[in-house]
Amino acid sequence: MRVANSIEYLEAMLEAIRPGTEEVLAFYDHRIGVIGTDPKLMLMPWDDHLVHRGDGVFETIKYVGRKLYQLDPHLRRMKLSCQAIHLEPPCSWSELKQALIEVASAGNEPDGLIRILLGRGPGGFGIDPYESPVQSLYLVAYRMHEKPEAYFDKGVTAFRTSIPAKQAWMATVKTTNYLPNVLMKREAIKGGFDFPFCFDDKGFLAEGATENICLVDESGRLVIPEFTNSLAGTTLMRAVDLVKDELDIIFKGVTEDEIFNAHEVMMVGTSFDCVSVVRYNNKPIHDAKPGPVSRRIRALLQADLALSGTPF
Repeated sequence: MRVANSIEYLEAMLEAIRPGTEEVLAFYDHRIGVIGTDPKLMLMPWDDHLVHRGDGVFETIKYVGRKLYQLDPHLRRMKLSCQAIHLEPPCSWSELKQALIEVASAGNEPDGLIRILLGRGPGGFGIDPYESPVQSLYLVAYRMHEKPEAYFDKGVTAFRTSIPAKQAWMATVKTTNYLPNVLMKREAIKGGFDFPFCFDDKGFLAEGATENICLVDESGRLVIPEFTNSLAGTTLMRAVDLVKDELDIIFKGVTEDEIFNAHEVMMVGTSFDCVSVVRYNNKPIHDAKPGPVSRRIRALLQADLALSGTPF
């Protein structure tokens, strides 16, 4: 291999293959301080502890019709994640919020997703967090591929993954250490399922790879697994607030038998709002059709976004 000078290296870097660049709309690196739109320049330092140690936190926010949904709840959860790992952003939270709005706007499309990556920062390849003198902040807006209505009309499948739920102190913080989640998703794809369900060491249902799970029991109650080995989803908690006057809601430990006996099982997440699980472990859930509660929650979330989203 030849040793290149700075100009030669930059030219080679720009010619390198970058899968997925067609999805990127705009991005921001706080160290540089400007918004970029050429995805080939979307890079981060290799010695950022976010990269080689997973020492950081993240959030993903949806926007539809130029309205960011649940912006403040996502930032509140990120603050809690930061407190848990003793991390602060390199700017004020109000500046971070404004930067999010500006990056979404610079993407120049009405619908998309925006990812916040907040890391310990560059400074070395060790494990000592004090190697990094300044925290890192990366924002990227990218395309969101919404599911067709047929997806929700048909419903999805799920199975019990062999990957266990994270330990409580890790599961309840949204860090960039998502290796268990990646392995769960891989197992789902290999098995021909849409979603994995993971369980804790006591046999209680925890969550999906990136989504929350809830069910409607035989009494018609909305049952949500306790957030002991899972992350409290912003979309799920907003759904609870929107539907609380229409349904009895309980948080409890959920066993696998309760999934099989449920009248409805559903996944709740940022990108798709809510979708019914109609088959679990290749067995039908109730009548193997999407249920009314799932449809109602999705409709409420969609209406709430149109009414309360942050415009840009």
